[in-house]
Amino acid sequence: MTLFDMTGKVAVITGSTRGIGRAIAERMAEHGAKVVISSRKADVCVQVAKEINDKFGQATAVAIAANISSKDDLQNLVDESNRAFGKIDALVCNAASNPYYGPLGAISDDQFRKILDNNIVANNWLINMVVPQMIERRDGSIIIVSSVGGLKGSTVLGAYSISKAADMQLARNLACEYGKHNVRVNCIAPGLIKTDFAKALWDNPDTLKASTARSPLLRIGTPDEIAGAAVFMASKAGDFMTGQTLVIDGGATIS
Repeated sequence: MTLFDMTGKVAVITGSTRGIGRAIAERMAEHGAKVVISSRKADVCVQVAKEINDKFGQATAVAIAANISSKDDLQNLVDESNRAFGKIDALVCNAASNPYYGPLGAISDDQFRKILDNNIVANNWLINMVVPQMIERRDGSIIIVSSVGGLKGSTVLGAYSISKAADMQLARNLACEYGKHNVRVNCIAPGLIKTDFAKALWDNPDTLKASTARSPLLRIGTPDEIAGAAVFMASKAGDFMTGQTLVIDGGATIS
């Protein structure tokens, strides 16, 4: 047994068919957890769950598709996760949307609402669906994947950054509400990570150079470099941490 052992725990991770979400799912499975793979496309969820089962043992992962914009989908995700594994010990709200890149003055109302609904409101929906069983057991870890965008201004990711700052406050508020039940709520704030979601920020060599030039580590991060923080927060190692935002950005926000 180690501080980071997740044997016997069940983790639901949204947006876990690629990028940061998939890395979190794989590392939690490696540390002994049962994991629920979820994203919008059922066939992709099934494929990723199969690959995790092939790597870590059958019945380690199940696939349950869900669109975070649908309250019914999220409730089904919770219900089917409970049916598959009997409980949910850790929830990772990783899935997010960013349909717009540019100044706030030009964003459409629909784009703005989609960002706020998917990145804030949907997280609160899902947490409210999962937390009652955690309260009943007096144990649980909720993790919201935020972003360093929520800590600084942006001329091109304004609405997204607003939503990520709100996620940090959501974690603080819920940590205060649920702490008396031994349910912990924290955020991870990644910096620039090489994912498809952030491709607009690293695909162009000039943009990438400008983005990393002032970072102490002088490079972009990888999804796997975020996953360990989620294992920490969901395991015994993180038992006394709640309401916090852990920044993992190669030092970019300190320079």
